[in-house]
Amino acid sequence: MTVTIVGSQLGDEGKGGVVDLYGDAADVVARYQGGDNAGHTVVHGGEKYKLSLVPSGAVRGKVGVLGNGCVVNPRTLFDEIETLREKGLDPDVRVAERAHVILPFHRVLDGIEEDVKSEDDQEVGTTGRGIGPTYEDKAGRRGVRVGDLLDPDVLRARLEYVVPQKRTLVEDVYGADVSDLENPDAFDVDALFEEFREIGQRLDEQDMTVNASAFLTDAMADDETVMFEGAQGTVIDIDHGNYPYVTSSNPTAGGAAVGTGLSPNVIADGEIIGIVKAYLTRVGSGPLPTELGGVEGDTPGYDEQGDGENEELATYIREEGGEYGTVTGRPRRVGWLDMPMLRHSARVNGFTGLAINHIDVLAGLEEVKVGHSYELDGEELLAMPPTTEEWGDCEANLKSFEGWDDVDWSAVADEGYEAIPENARSYLEYVADELEADIYAVGVGPGREETVVVENPYE
Repeated sequence: MTVTIVGSQLGDEGKGGVVDLYGDAADVVARYQGGDNAGHTVVHGGEKYKLSLVPSGAVRGKVGVLGNGCVVNPRTLFDEIETLREKGLDPDVRVAERAHVILPFHRVLDGIEEDVKSEDDQEVGTTGRGIGPTYEDKAGRRGVRVGDLLDPDVLRARLEYVVPQKRTLVEDVYGADVSDLENPDAFDVDALFEEFREIGQRLDEQDMTVNASAFLTDAMADDETVMFEGAQGTVIDIDHGNYPYVTSSNPTAGGAAVGTGLSPNVIADGEIIGIVKAYLTRVGSGPLPTELGGVEGDTPGYDEQGDGENEELATYIREEGGEYGTVTGRPRRVGWLDMPMLRHSARVNGFTGLAINHIDVLAGLEEVKVGHSYELDGEELLAMPPTTEEWGDCEANLKSFEGWDDVDWSAVADEGYEAIPENARSYLEYVADELEADIYAVGVGPGREETVVVENPYE
């Protein structure tokens, strides 16, 4: 039995909490893409855990696997494991030998490129953590993989090939002097070799590296249950998102097969749960047809959208929902729920169920709106158009719902689905009907116990 957790929007939907919610029944939780730009917040026993790389199941004591589709910053990995240990946990994390390594020069180049793009208002809004440049090297067949760290001769050869190219890129293309950079050692073969050779030894001594495909296949052969955890969301998938304002990997359900080395049949035979935030947020640039109000400096459209009644409402939702990036702390842009976006996600992923979070954040509003469809060149669209330029020209056709009262949400979680205010249930059932998927869970607060569980995907 497998369960795949997929973000249906632009990330920040609460995937980590859903992994934690259903994590008791899982033996292994595997991340299948992304790097330490993916922030997951899990609340357990009154303690808040902010994870950017370690799979969320670690909080429940599950085996965590970073699949071959991930890019791994070993410094972040060891720091997070140590932080969890300091909080009394004993995380068991394995890393695919086929996963690619984020090296210091990747982070430097990420920052330089975003600075250059910002001069022409083309910045993507990356976290600057080297994710994109690492995937670029993976696709360019010049990357360093986790398995390479275990063999000093291979590691040295890889670095001697790629580092001179990066120095040339910095100096000849971007016009910078490596020696003037904050971290010139990021482009020093000897310094990199010594650091990452020691990291390889540490990974080997702690028996952390695995062939992810074989490890997960063997686990399922032993009747262990595997949960696949996606990072980010469908609409920033590099193939199916609003390119170029996307991440560099595939958060969609298909990425679970590619990013772990398991057959697509394994994913399709299990449950695929789409995680939906009851409204919409994003960090970074790109269109947002249902946007209520921008974040100053975050989008060229801010001056037009960033004032008046809608901006007050956006600020209210942002504060009530704690809508600040888990990794970066950046304030998120806020909009109404976008159904064309969700219909696109449902088609791409094949959701068998939905977990809808944060309906408590909208409580107390007199009216809650949803972008039911788009208007583009006089035509009504029920799903996102294929190009970002067309998406940016779309206007949302809004559908209104009567608001619901703020109630004792802890009591609602205890009593079950029928205790959710009637107007909120109408809102939830509209989403489920439009996406043709059953509601499995409703998040009414940040804690695991503040979730209305409707269906158990393991039963």
